[in-house]
Amino acid sequence: MEVNRRSFLKGGAIAATAMPMAGFAAAKEPENDGKAQYETDVLVVGGGPAGVCAAIAAARNGAKVLVVEQSGMLGGMATQGLVGPFMTCYDKAGEKMIIRGLFEEIVNRLVARGGALHPKGVFGNGPYSAWIPKGHDHVTPFDPEELKVLLDEMCAEAGVKVLLHTTFIDPVVEDGRASGARIFGKDGFSRVAAKIVVDATGDGDYAFRAGVPCVLGDGNGRLMPATMFFRVCNVDSEKLIADIEANKHTFHKKDGVSYRGFHWYVTKAIEAGEWDLPRRCLNMYRGVGKDVWLVNNGRIPNVDATNTESLSHAEVEGRHQTKVMMDFLRKYVPGCKDAILMCTGSTVGIRETRHVSGEAMLKVDDVMNGVVPEDSVFLAANSVDVHGGKNNPMVSSYQTINANWYGVSYRCLVAKGVENLLLAGRCLSGEPAAAGAVRVMPPCMAMGQAAGTAAALCLKVGTTPRALEGKMLVKTLAAQGAFLG
Repeated sequence: MEVNRRSFLKGGAIAATAMPMAGFAAAKEPENDGKAQYETDVLVVGGGPAGVCAAIAAARNGAKVLVVEQSGMLGGMATQGLVGPFMTCYDKAGEKMIIRGLFEEIVNRLVARGGALHPKGVFGNGPYSAWIPKGHDHVTPFDPEELKVLLDEMCAEAGVKVLLHTTFIDPVVEDGRASGARIFGKDGFSRVAAKIVVDATGDGDYAFRAGVPCVLGDGNGRLMPATMFFRVCNVDSEKLIADIEANKHTFHKKDGVSYRGFHWYVTKAIEAGEWDLPRRCLNMYRGVGKDVWLVNNGRIPNVDATNTESLSHAEVEGRHQTKVMMDFLRKYVPGCKDAILMCTGSTVGIRETRHVSGEAMLKVDDVMNGVVPEDSVFLAANSVDVHGGKNNPMVSSYQTINANWYGVSYRCLVAKGVENLLLAGRCLSGEPAAAGAVRVMPPCMAMGQAAGTAAALCLKVGTTPRALEGKMLVKTLAAQGAFLG
């Protein structure tokens, strides 16, 4: 009997995961003898773009660093999720690279080994930006396989200890201070003792479980839709590009819905009953290889990535949407008749979950109007990019800022109420719309560098992140390659 895909997701698939296996014995908690299996200065929970930069920055500034990452690789959404390209790191005018520091070093090292194209030569409204002009000038196409190896190398060079295949269980908080974590790996439960913790989980898992106030999505139960990224090769890029160039004058937006790449074929596929996705176009970004393209087009609404069942549904739905788009590409899109699916993301791309409360909050009005606080730890010009407005996954709100750049205060990275806890990545303290601007990878990597540097400075001068002098941090970041105006 044929099983309905959506019924399968809601029923048997989830139930099956709970079935006991013969011969399985649950891992035992270590006896509470007060001893930690790992001791470190700085514990970074999560090895994604923010976390890996936090770890490298802290280690380069003299701290002993341990990274805990639940997958088998560093890089998070950039490697596991295949999210790309790196979005713009330039000012609004497209004249100056303003997100620099560790991000720039990573880009330069990738370029040197043929694993990226430098953003200075990549412009909006072309194949590397999916022919999107606003906010897509100077993006950075990169090869995720090269990035995986590079991040391994950079952590090793800095002396960072990395635990892969290791899940964060819960925080250790003593007298109101983050002092480590309980973790679980193939060898069972362990405990990490740390002087400072950086929450780089993306979802704010450490902060949330430590009792720091958090807001999920927009606070009213709405979260931006998820996307399963995938890569294709064996594409006749010249034919594909020629078709877009001949039709891009028809690109438009109606009622908040984008009609961009190949919308003229999507309409035909809908009429033929071959497209059931909540999109009316197909966005493809050219990759580093001449026949490689990255597809960022799926929309999976109502996904709460802090909920296991919801996240499980998103993974399966994402692969279904990939199948629909691959069939569409091969049938309708010039140059894609023999396209090969290289891979889907090993995790679905998540845009939004928890926004953690910090000592300051990034506000959308300040982003739009170019406010630069005195203790800004990085500058950015990334647009306010909010998907799924009006409860419609096809609707998006994209607003370019009114200034050349804005700054993000260090205090947005200092968790409220728990000492010695820093935030890095999309879980920073910010209004949902403001976080929609800095949730992309270059700002997240800048946040990571700032949080890791702050942690190391606190240990050097004997203070807490909350009491750390912002001027000292800003001066150190500028000396280490960050652009701060």
